[in-house]
Amino acid sequence: MASEEDVLSNVASPNTEAPIALELESVSKRYGETTAVDDVSLSVFEGEFFTLVGPSGCGKTTTLRLIAGFETPTEGVLSFGGEDVTGVPPEDRDIGVVFQNYALFPHMTVGENVSYGLQFADAPGGVSDEQRVSELLELVDLAGMEARKPDQLSGGQQQRVAIARALAPGPDVLLLDEPMSALDAQLRERLRVQVKAIQQELEITTIYVTHDQEEALAVSDRVAVMRGGTPEQIAPPQAIYRRPETRFVAEFVGDNNVFTGTVTSVDETTGKLPQAQIDIGPETVTIAVAEHEIAIGDEVTFCIRPEYLRVDGGQERSSGQRLSDQPSANATTATVVSAEFLGETTRVHLEWYDRELLVRTHDPLSGEVEVAFEPEAAHVVDVS
Repeated sequence: MASEEDVLSNVASPNTEAPIALELESVSKRYGETTAVDDVSLSVFEGEFFTLVGPSGCGKTTTLRLIAGFETPTEGVLSFGGEDVTGVPPEDRDIGVVFQNYALFPHMTVGENVSYGLQFADAPGGVSDEQRVSELLELVDLAGMEARKPDQLSGGQQQRVAIARALAPGPDVLLLDEPMSALDAQLRERLRVQVKAIQQELEITTIYVTHDQEEALAVSDRVAVMRGGTPEQIAPPQAIYRRPETRFVAEFVGDNNVFTGTVTSVDETTGKLPQAQIDIGPETVTIAVAEHEIAIGDEVTFCIRPEYLRVDGGQERSSGQRLSDQPSANATTATVVSAEFLGETTRVHLEWYDRELLVRTHDPLSGEVEVAFEPEAAHVVDVS
């Protein structure tokens, strides 16, 4: 299993040498006594695919609407390319917007829908409107469908028409507000691959809003996990998943096992990283700690992803070894409660004392099983 240091070295970083495409500085939005966006500061680099993800009511869509100019900040400054656009109306911002409900004109053909924005701006590159429409429909894999009406298209095709329409005037920034939430799972997966491919081909700065954590991790260069109107963490997807900074991020993004306990001892001489013994109630476990100063008596919250738990249901493993033959600093027993077959892996719910453990495994499990994890598998999210 990779150590935390190995994980850190493999986490991608944003291209901080690229110019900043847009920036929010201490931006807030209030509706009466309700605060929808609370003191948000963030930067998005040119050509970056930046995603806002979070539960309903977290402020992600309001933040997108502030960027678009559909809402005006109560406080703060919003700039595009270093220019203050806080009070600039949407039509004067160089943006393209794709909405959740497609918002196509039903009486217009596909070609007319795509070319609609070209009534107000010249096609980029000096090409004709017809050529621009043809180029974009080929880009979104709808070539030859110019004469069709929206009601003759599938949901995924309609959404691709909406993307082509947003791109027609050649905007500097593309804004996508939950564009796939109305589609079925299989179509959504195909479309997100296409959206990412389009974004990379055009190298267009893209702000994407979704409530789907898997979608956010799959398409983004960086992700902002929103909660209560403000980002809890902004980082590349690998860091969001492997190095959550707060308990909320650890529990919201993917499955996780989260524990809180008291530090009983600290050993800074073991392995590459200091290790601490944590009393979590029924047992004491050993975890590696990084980026945190800890002392005996501190309360520590840490998480372990289900795939980092080794589990043995009593069957011989392909290596011919059992967990009991592989010493670990943390080994215990738990009881299988239920299992969900997911194809490649099985998601297993275990009862461990009065707690639930989640594991992912390729092996069938039942009854009482052995569970273990290496100290480096744990990630500390809070010390108090």
